[in-house]
Amino acid sequence: MTQPPVRDADLPVLAVLGRHADDLPPHLGPLEDRVQIRVTDEAGLAEAVQGARALFLWDFFSSSLEQVWEHCEDLEWVHVAAAGVDKLLFPALRDSPVVVTNARGTFDRPIAEFVLGAVLARAKRLHESAELQRQHIWEHRETASVQGATALVVGTGAIAREIARLLRAVGMQVRGAGRREREDDPDLGTVVSSAHLPEHVGWADHVINATPLTEQTRGLFDASVFDAMAPGAHFVNIGRGESVVEADLVAALEGRHLGGASLDVFVTEPLPPQSPLWDCPGLVISAHLSGDVVGWRDTLARQFVDNALRWLDGADLHNVVDKELGYVRSAG
Repeated sequence: MTQPPVRDADLPVLAVLGRHADDLPPHLGPLEDRVQIRVTDEAGLAEAVQGARALFLWDFFSSSLEQVWEHCEDLEWVHVAAAGVDKLLFPALRDSPVVVTNARGTFDRPIAEFVLGAVLARAKRLHESAELQRQHIWEHRETASVQGATALVVGTGAIAREIARLLRAVGMQVRGAGRREREDDPDLGTVVSSAHLPEHVGWADHVINATPLTEQTRGLFDASVFDAMAPGAHFVNIGRGESVVEADLVAALEGRHLGGASLDVFVTEPLPPQSPLWDCPGLVISAHLSGDVVGWRDTLARQFVDNALRWLDGADLHNVVDKELGYVRSAG
């Protein structure tokens, strides 16, 4: 018997939240005959999610799902085009059976390269050289070697592991900090307790925050940590701004206890013009771009399509977030 043609009404609905109403992600072609795609912005999200079984948060900074949650009776799966899910996991979503997946793996290498660049720029005093050039000043200085330098990577997820591997590749000594202490981690070697950072940060020339934002990591880097760091040490944050008590970091830099800091994330973004961070000595600011290499949006879209095809076929999804922990489970 000839099968009747498939009508759009027979297909599951996929809602896509973009930054504007026609912000259609690329590379969705393989899904066009298998789902109804509704692209919307925040203003139309309440209508778009009605009857939708899946939601793709292409606008990964949006926190609007909570406001339209009452319209999500049919929702089974939410995918966010970001590694962090802290803006997404409101209590009702945590308590629901809705599966959440993220973009874990997409940003690992770009962010690790960014961290290596920040470490090298600090050791080789490149930012100082740029400023001296701007002033037309010729000043000979000595620089530091990264060979044998020490780095404590706080976090044990995929990004932290890629950072550790890259820093080891240039001859640095690396340790990790995570929930569980151990001596034989394949990427991080010795892993100390992130709950007792002041006891461990003094070992490192460079301290790198690569943790997700959870209740345990919010405000983790405060005066007790910065005061315990080695004099002249360098702090790098590519995790979340809310993990840092920014006033305490300002004090540590202005007091010249820390040698410098490289920040890519902040409590408030964009960073307000009046923030004291702009003028802190030794502080280098970038606009939350550490993972955004050329082609990153294409990679995010293709990753979603791969997972969407798995969802449609009834296969296990990749990058399922533990909604209680706030991240995809890993060895740490």
